[in-house]
Amino acid sequence: MRKIVAGLFVSLDGVVEAPETWHFPYFDDAMGAAVGKLMEDSDVMLLGRTTYDGFAEYWPKSEDEFAAVMNGRRKVVVSSTLQDPTWENTTVVRDLDELRALKAEPGKDLGITGSVVLVRSLLRAGLLDELHLLVHPIVVGHGQRLFDDGETIPLTLVSSETFKTGVLNLVYAPAPAAEA
Repeated sequence: MRKIVAGLFVSLDGVVEAPETWHFPYFDDAMGAAVGKLMEDSDVMLLGRTTYDGFAEYWPKSEDEFAAVMNGRRKVVVSSTLQDPTWENTTVVRDLDELRALKAEPGKDLGITGSVVLVRSLLRAGLLDELHLLVHPIVVGHGQRLFDDGETIPLTLVSSETFKTGVLNLVYAPAPAAEA
């Protein structure tokens, strides 16, 4: 069975919104290798609707060196409203049962970039297998945060690494259920 793995850039105060405005001063070869490994280990890009809309607007027109990879990769959007995806190699799943079936297929990991609402939903549903956080040494002070107030989701630290830039590369998995 394949895993669902999410990778997110996050500030010290938990902000995940608009990392393009605060993350690049911390990007180095070590972070590039960590992000590259996540991409290498997956063969399907799993996206929420908002992230899909932004990516589908940008990547098909991009001349960036990664455009061919992004455009050619199989993409699955979790959405109840998207009817006709226009970005090549994109399909839509409507519910968690369809996602469970996709997870049961053979293949590499299902990788999530961004898509915070989807990440939260999958954590709550017990479908997210790993959460990779690249925690940046900056307080952004505004923007969407990774978790809503009031949520309690126990996680287990799987691995940690500190980059020279001060970024922490933290990998979490759902915590095992408490013994009764």
